Amino acid sequence: MGQFRRRRFLAALGASAIAKPLVCLSQPQRIARIGVLGNENTPPWAAFRRAMHDLGYVDGRNVLIESRWSQGRTDRLPALAVEFVGLRPDVIVASGTQAVRAAKQATTTIPIVMAVSAYPDKIGLVESLAHPGGNVTELSNLAPELHGKRLELLKEIAPNVSRVALLWNPASPVEPFGYRQLLAAAKVIGLEIQSVEIRSPDDFPMAFAAIGASGAHALQAHGNPVNFKGRERIADFALRNRIRSIYEESVFVEAGRLMSYAPSFNDLFRRAATYVDKILKGAKPADLPVEQPVIFELVINLKTAKTIGVSIPQSLLQRTNEIIQ
Repeated sequence: MGQFRRRRFLAALGASAIAKPLVCLSQPQRIARIGVLGNENTPPWAAFRRAMHDLGYVDGRNVLIESRWSQGRTDRLPALAVEFVGLRPDVIVASGTQAVRAAKQATTTIPIVMAVSAYPDKIGLVESLAHPGGNVTELSNLAPELHGKRLELLKEIAPNVSRVALLWNPASPVEPFGYRQLLAAAKVIGLEIQSVEIRSPDDFPMAFAAIGASGAHALQAHGNPVNFKGRERIADFALRNRIRSIYEESVFVEAGRLMSYAPSFNDLFRRAATYVDKILKGAKPADLPVEQPVIFELVINLKTAKTIGVSIPQSLLQRTNEIIQ
């Protein structure tokens, strides 16, 4: 009888040992939650998602990516950021300085990855580019030479241009830095900058009237949410008035404007995915230096050039990364 009980005990023990790993294997894999916060769903976000997939993250399987878009209304960003914090994501990925700022104001503990942000060290988003500190890190979309380079490209296609109208928002936390840099670059090149303030979509009619009255034959628009949302309106105005224009993002050119010279936003967003991967694997944002762009792209819309009567030099076409016919 005792031997029978012993055999039964050993059999039960063996069954338990076999069943235990099966129970472990059946445990669901933890799903990481990522919050995506920005102005609108643009092509670079697809590059971010592809990069996440290439790193082994499959949306709905081992990661859940949730998006919130302000649709050009920066006043919505703080509430959207607070909403994300309530969902307790593992990481928030924010695109644009005001989105990053809203996320930082909403949480000091959840890691925040900047897909793009201008002057993050100058406005207090990070302590410094090399040592971010806090819970924010990743990529700045500005390089010091960009403002002067854009003006040089304008002069290359339109040597007689002397005045460039700048559509910008002085209430932005970062655009005054860019404005001052642009003024300094224009002085070296010999151009006059006409300041045209755009704080909301309601300002476009007055802004266009001011540009028309000044006789400016070139235009540049900062890539802020208001200009981004109104890019079709700006494109129509530039085409009707045969104005040479250059922009900070290629999507402006796709909307019908002349050309852009900017960092590769697809590359920036792909690199954002690598930062998310590092953080999900245990890295601290405070220890990850803020990087600057390394790939720049010149995009020209030849259809627009023909419409406004601009001949693009062959030497410039040879340096172009993308030509829109």
